Amino acid sequence: MTHGAPGEIVVTREGLSERVREMAAEISADYAGRDLLIIGILKGAVFFTADLVRELTVPCALDFMSVSSYGSATQSSGVVRITKDLDGPIEGRDVLLVEDVIDSGRTLRYLMRNLSARDPASLETCALLSKPAADRLDLRTRYVGFRLPDVFVVGYGLDAGERYRELPYISALP
Repeated sequence: MTHGAPGEIVVTREGLSERVREMAAEISADYAGRDLLIIGILKGAVFFTADLVRELTVPCALDFMSVSSYGSATQSSGVVRITKDLDGPIEGRDVLLVEDVIDSGRTLRYLMRNLSARDPASLETCALLSKPAADRLDLRTRYVGFRLPDVFVVGYGLDAGERYRELPYISALP
């Protein structure tokens, strides 16, 4: 059952669809002639990853990782841990890490270091959302869907205590 927005809608369903198509076209052009491995970060990026992969025009394989830095809180604890690792090696592969939101940037920084140590041929990042706090860490994110202010958002896979993932848009949580 879909519930109403808990707060102001910051990205509409239509806006999400359009931006995902644009990002997929850019990724497809950049990876033309290459065999891409998409790594989606569970659980928040699952909807975005699925929609993005369906729009790609290049061959790709799909794997998932799960990391935890929030628990049930709305602010990162600062401690990142892998709760589900990849199913296979990435050595020599062209890898695109797909994240839902880059908030503090600590999770992405941890994942990039961890995955880089596994010797991929290339490793780039794609995030649906990025917030100003991430800019302070000077993280290079190759593909960014939307830049948002420092507000906690839910919907389109993002949650607050496992609620609101099913919303087809992104909404601020008051």
